[in-house]
Amino acid sequence: MKIATLQITFLLCVALAITGCRETQTDYSVSSPDGHIVVDLALSNSGQPYYRVNYKDQTVIDTSFMSFDFKDLPSLKDNFKIVNTATGTFDESWDMPWGEQLSVRNNYNELIVNLEEQSEAKRRLSIHFKVYDDGLGFRYEFPEQPNLNEVLITDENTQFNLNGDHKVWWIPGDWDIYEHVYNETKFSEIDAITKQNHPNLSATYIPENAVNTPVTMKTDEGLYLSFHEADLTNYSGMTLKVDHSNLDMVSELVGSERLGAKAKLTVPFNTPWRTIQIAERAGDLIESKLALNLNDPNEIGAVDYFTPMKYVGIWWEMHIGKSTWDMEGSQDMSTWMEGKEGGTRHGATTENAKKYIDFASAYGIRGLLVEGWNTGWDKWISNDREGVFDFMTPYADYDFDDVRDYAKSKNVEIIMHHETSAAPLTYEKQMDQAYDFMKSNGINSVKTGYVGKIIPRGEYHHGQWMVNHYHKVLVETAKKKIAVNAHEPIKATGKRRTYPNAIAREGLRGQEFNAWATDGGNPPSHLPTVAFTRMLSGPIDFTPGVFNIKFNEYKESNQVNTTLAHQLALYVVIYSPIQMACDLPEHYMLDGKIHPAFQFISDVGVDWQQTKVLDGEVGDFVVIARQERNTGDWFVGGITDENEREQSVSFNFLEEGKTYDATLYRDGADAHWDNNPQDYDIEKMELTKASDVTINMAPGGGFAISIVERK
Repeated sequence: MKIATLQITFLLCVALAITGCRETQTDYSVSSPDGHIVVDLALSNSGQPYYRVNYKDQTVIDTSFMSFDFKDLPSLKDNFKIVNTATGTFDESWDMPWGEQLSVRNNYNELIVNLEEQSEAKRRLSIHFKVYDDGLGFRYEFPEQPNLNEVLITDENTQFNLNGDHKVWWIPGDWDIYEHVYNETKFSEIDAITKQNHPNLSATYIPENAVNTPVTMKTDEGLYLSFHEADLTNYSGMTLKVDHSNLDMVSELVGSERLGAKAKLTVPFNTPWRTIQIAERAGDLIESKLALNLNDPNEIGAVDYFTPMKYVGIWWEMHIGKSTWDMEGSQDMSTWMEGKEGGTRHGATTENAKKYIDFASAYGIRGLLVEGWNTGWDKWISNDREGVFDFMTPYADYDFDDVRDYAKSKNVEIIMHHETSAAPLTYEKQMDQAYDFMKSNGINSVKTGYVGKIIPRGEYHHGQWMVNHYHKVLVETAKKKIAVNAHEPIKATGKRRTYPNAIAREGLRGQEFNAWATDGGNPPSHLPTVAFTRMLSGPIDFTPGVFNIKFNEYKESNQVNTTLAHQLALYVVIYSPIQMACDLPEHYMLDGKIHPAFQFISDVGVDWQQTKVLDGEVGDFVVIARQERNTGDWFVGGITDENEREQSVSFNFLEEGKTYDATLYRDGADAHWDNNPQDYDIEKMELTKASDVTINMAPGGGFAISIVERK
């Protein structure tokens, strides 16, 4: 049921307009519905707008200025006056077609401040705040006006003036890729520039000492902050440039060498929302739906063509070096960019695809992803990548029709794969035909990829040009009723509310780094950090489920730096409506039978009625409980960093007066992410709402629990 109240009051500061309104008023405030967050907007003596944010009388953001620089136009900075303001309140509930929960409350107070430059041009700008109980968003709105038509933005100068030298979990403000290990430092110790040697990244560009968003902080007083953006549309992605001496950040938009600016826009337009989450408990950052609420409602209607699912795929075997993407065997992730000579280890064969289909069908897995099925992989990392890929023509050893029919007979859904090799113009030329090909073959979802430096040259993955390309993919797939899982994507900013066919994306240092990175792969602390940083922006296709942790038969120098129980827990901890069981089918077998721990992967849900973060600390550990839609079953996952941890779990989220049967998958007594990662125990137990269980997590370990109401 939707309940909405909208009250707008215009405070026109002109003589006799409203009793008590002062013509000289230059400062206004708006608070959250619970009154804990207060935002002030004011003008300096020179007429420059600035804002401040307080939480329970504690300064969160001190005086922070706002301005724009343009190409061939004067800066829009000061000499403003406040023409009028509008305030209002809004309260509704809306349902997610799929997601971490069913119902989302969207409740905020807002303030719109309309400014006019005191110059001959009289340029106008509005600053729009929405303040929620869990944070705030603000954006710039450029109304239609006679003296401002088209602008080339060279800099958006939005300041975030911190009130202390906070602890920060950050990755560099890379214009091309988010696939970095998170750093944990004081704000004054952030140094993105000296971290530019990234041998495992195919594209990277870090021009400033800046961080990418979401960036999460913890104050000395124990308050958690996370900075991001919402509704990134027809604009450039925002990084945050760091100023150590003043303890502040300023927005640094991703640029375009072809444009000679950061963004090109036609008035009227709105920028994305700049967001600040505020929480007293780390887990509240995860439970917040601030970014989603700052996006427009669903524009594309029902997405019943997409069903949240688990899937297997011809993918991990290429990363560990068992097989290759192309028939010639020249592209081998064992050596990443250079490859090896010859070979007949092509992964995407008809026979191999059927093996995965048989496994999926036998053990309750709904989907199959096949990478390397289509021609072009022998040239996909060459310098001349335009026109390389054909998104409809299979290799000779992959009978597309036979695989399609076999999958259908086994009730397994094929997921299409479109690797563009960062040549989006080639993709756009084939897009319509490729999507029609998918639909004619009963395929309703696609994993897209953009590995490499963007063509045309001078554009970056996270600049305006590519933001618009990613948006075009969403629009065109929505027309065809296709869901998109984007890899090497633009950051998630809540657009899945408006376009719920945007089901997941990569946008982080994923599982594959454990297979081929030369720096030791992802550390045990990686995912306990990701849960409170990258995951705040949206669903992650992380591809969990590695059981053969060491995979020494393929690569003795690489491994996954977690225990097996940690891998199980990821199905609950790291949210996505699609979850891969990424390992090879043979690695899920033990003594000729299915591995006992695989039962959790078969059972665990992917679409949730509600989510509760039970405990956690950024970078250290996290414990999350989720209730599955339709069945009402609960699943709990907990993971830790390199430190052993004794974790108490309270089950007070269960229903009063009912008894539940639970299966606990935990680290064995001798488990350790490096020394003994596959040591595990499985324990049956009875639970009620009053139950409390203490579980030991090994170094780099975790636990997973399935909970079913006793009938």
